[in-house]
This record gives sequence, structure tokens and C-alpha cells, in this order.
Amino acid sequence: MQFNMKGFVKHLTVVGVVALGFSSQVAFADDEELSKVYHVYVDDEHAGIVENKDVVEDYIAEKISGHQDENDFTYTVNEEIDYVTETVFSPQADSHEVLDYLDEELTVAVEAQALTIGADVVGYFAEEEQAEQVIQEYKEKYVSADVLKKIDNDSEPESEPLSVGESHIIDVSLTEEVSIEDKKVSEDEILSVKEGVTLLEKGTLENKKHVVDAGDVLGSIASKYDLSLDKLLELNEDLTEDSVIKIGDELNVTAYEPYVEVVVTEEKLEEDEVAYQTEVEESEDMYKGEEEVEQEGEKGTVETHYRMEKVNGKTEDMEVLEENVTKEPTNKVIVKGTKVVSSRGSGEFDWPAVGGSITSRVGERWGSYHKGIDIAGVSDRSILAADNGTVTSAGWDDGGYGNKIVIDHNNGYRTIYAHLSSIDVSSGQTVEKGQQIGVMGSTGFSTGTHLHFEVYKDGSLENPTDHL
Repeated sequence: MQFNMKGFVKHLTVVGVVALGFSSQVAFADDEELSKVYHVYVDDEHAGIVENKDVVEDYIAEKISGHQDENDFTYTVNEEIDYVTETVFSPQADSHEVLDYLDEELTVAVEAQALTIGADVVGYFAEEEQAEQVIQEYKEKYVSADVLKKIDNDSEPESEPLSVGESHIIDVSLTEEVSIEDKKVSEDEILSVKEGVTLLEKGTLENKKHVVDAGDVLGSIASKYDLSLDKLLELNEDLTEDSVIKIGDELNVTAYEPYVEVVVTEEKLEEDEVAYQTEVEESEDMYKGEEEVEQEGEKGTVETHYRMEKVNGKTEDMEVLEENVTKEPTNKVIVKGTKVVSSRGSGEFDWPAVGGSITSRVGERWGSYHKGIDIAGVSDRSILAADNGTVTSAGWDDGGYGNKIVIDHNNGYRTIYAHLSSIDVSSGQTVEKGQQIGVMGSTGFSTGTHLHFEVYKDGSLENPTDHL
């Protein structure tokens, strides 16, 4: 066990001044008749006179020796001990008086290191190395020990070349100034490294104001700041449990604030996607409302060099240092039709199928009246609009027509297309002469694949062959 005597003893030597009559006799005095004594002062208070300083120092050493086996602290006394030397003829020292005084006044302390952050003393530690270790371990909560060592050894850190996806930490600092200085404290004030790190993580309670927001109630506000409801009411004397709080009200609260925060400056290189743009081109060859994708879009890529600051693990600031486009995006191209189709027909009908021939005409057939013509024997089963018009119905017909389309040509004429296998238009749609509106089939009451086609003029049935 070691203890330091130097810290609590400060030697002052002054020449004693002999009383007034002494000066006239000194020339006749023999040096051997003079003696030295020591005036002992405790915190500037005179404790008495001793013939030998060892009397005091031995007493102090014995006083602190009882603590030496308890732990690894270095002990001293709280009080400042000073000596003033005086040369006299007749020593009047009284060691017992001095020791009695010391026994009453001296208190044992530990020589400690005070860790100060900003203006606040965070804690006391037995050794300077322990205080430094607290700061080190606190930093290691947010960055590895290897990185800290590298930064500490590099007086002028430079940005290293980065590969995509990599990041480098270039600096680690604290938001407050840290200092360590000698102090004398009692044993129970000494902290371990673990306790010091926990204290830094937790922080200190500070008074704050909470601004009431939508949905806040007294209970939720108290819980947010780890307060009991009673404590919240104690901090706000004008409130009770039944008080109604409004948005914008300010309440007194307390919250833990860190003594100091760790700022990590990091650079990284990332490859980000660059969105493509969509270009729209117009075409008179396509009907209005129709569109097609002429070119698919493809995203590009850009390498971005970022610098960011993380404060206690949270990103607070990010700066783009450099951008390098590694692949240009390809724009998507959409062609939209501008051609407007008149819903009014010309009155002249085109053949509603692709080729084929009439297999059954208007008139009596199989004991009933056949209202239209049947067309079959086609090479392509597409069904075409006989003239411009508006689709008034497109769907299943329960009267035996199967899938049926009715087109009003808005000039008195109306045409019907029946027994289709599928329909390509919808009710309300404007169609152009020759436009495909469906596919020939054999739905409904049908004996084979064909188109049943009817023509009406002002509501009266007409023979299609008169118009084709």
C-alpha cells in the first residue's frame, strides 16, 4: 500500500524574528546557545510549537495508516499543514499540545482525480487513468476501440479512398471540454469506472418545459419524462388531477440530459438509384384515349460521397461531398393518340367481317323470321364496326344472341353483331368504321361459328344486303 506524504505537507521556512532586546545581545551570543523550533499551522490556524517536524509527520502517517489496508486509494489529510521556523535561546515547544490539536482538527481524505465536463464535476476517481478510461469507454458505446486508437494516433487524419458501400470514421469528439484535476474527497465519493460510464450514459436531471400537443394528457406527459403523476403535479402547483390542459400549454417537467455527447464524423460512399423520367409523345395515328409504351424506362445509378455527423448514435447532419453518375437513366416513352373519332356515321356500311360470305339471309327460316344475315367462312374471325358510332350495349344477351354488340351510328342507323366469342369494346365507347369490336363465335342459339348482323333505320328493320 502506498500513500503520498508530499501532497499534504507544504514546507515554508522563514527566519524567526527575535524579540526587541535580543538584537543587542546577539553579537555576544554563542551560536551553540541558539535552537530551532517550528510553528505548526493547520489551514492558517496556529496549532502550536514543536522542536522537530517529524513529530507532526509521524502523527499524520500513523493517522492515515489505519486506512491503507482497506483499498488501493492514496490517503492524505484534508487540511493544509504549514511550518514556520524560528531560532530562539529558550525553546518553548509543546509537542503534546500540537498533537492534541491535530487529533481534533485533522480529517483523512483520499487523493482523487475530479472528472470535469464543461462546468460540472461529474465524479471523483482514485486514479487519473480511471477517469480517462471512463471517457474512453463512453466513446466506445458509439465507436470501436480500434477506430479510436487509429484516430488518436493520426494527428492529421485524411479521407481514405472509399469503395461503394464502405464508410470510414474520420473523427470522434465530445460536445464539451473535458478536464481532470487533483482533489481531496471522502472515500464514499470515489466512483468506479463502471459507475462513471453509467453516470455519463444516464446524464443529469434538468428542468424543462413541455408544450402540450394534440392527444396529450397529464398521465402520458408524466410517463414520457419518467415522472409519477404526483411529481408532475408537484412541479406544476396550479394543476390537479382533474385539470384540463390545452394544446400550447407549457408544463414544468424534468428530464435527463447527457453531461456530454459523442460526435462521430463519418464518410461513406453509396450507390443510389436515379429515377427515370417519363416522356409523352402524341400520335395522330392512334385514337384519343389510346396509348402504348414505345420505350421502357430504366433507372440510372449515381455514386454519392457523403459526410455525416452522428451525435450519440443519431444522425444529426449529412452533407453531400461529391456525386458521380455511373449510369444515365433511360427515359420511358409513352405514345398517346390524338385522333378523334366522330360518333356520327356516314350512312354507308362496310363489310363487318374479314372476308367470308352470306350463309343465311333476312326472311322466313325454320318456322320463324330471320332478322339479319349470317356471315361465315372467314379466314380471320375479327368482327369490325360497319360505320362510325357509339356502342350502346356490349355483353351477354338472354334472347339467344349470345355475346352481342349494339352500335348507334347517330344518324338514324343502328347495327347489331351477335354470337361473338369475345367482345373488345364497352358501352359508351366511340368506334370507327373498320375498327375491331370483337371475335366471331358461336355463343347463344347458334349451330356454328358465324356472325349474325342486323341493320335498323329509325327503329325499323332493314335488309343489310341493301347497304353492303
